[in-house]
Amino acid sequence: MTVLDTLAKQAGRLATDVQTSLRRARVEGERRLLQRQHRSALEDLGERAYELVRAGQIPEGPLAPEISAVESKLMEIEAKVAEIEALRAEEESPDERDAAARKAFPMADDAGGEGSPGPGWEAADRFFSKGS
Repeated sequence: MTVLDTLAKQAGRLATDVQTSLRRARVEGERRLLQRQHRSALEDLGERAYELVRAGQIPEGPLAPEISAVESKLMEIEAKVAEIEALRAEEESPDERDAAARKAFPMADDAGGEGSPGPGWEAADRFFSKGS
């Protein structure tokens, strides 16, 4: 067997392996897509069943644990929304924001007045103006 024959066989095997890998990747991608569609359909079914139970069109009995879990999570979500709104209201209060800034940066209050950046800056200006 010549070197060219050996290379041709290896190239053929490699091409077959690549085609097999591509087919497997395509099928796995299709499977993942179908799984996402299935989860979406289950979600839609659950939402519709919840709506029908709340509307009284289907009995709650067999779904009672799931309904109470959904309502519990809804209450938790509403509590978090209220907490977020309260935090936003605190953040938007200018007085509290200024107080927090003064607490975080106390050296800013020690600046030498409105027009002056502070004693440290004045010393730096004097130092650098000597060298010019």
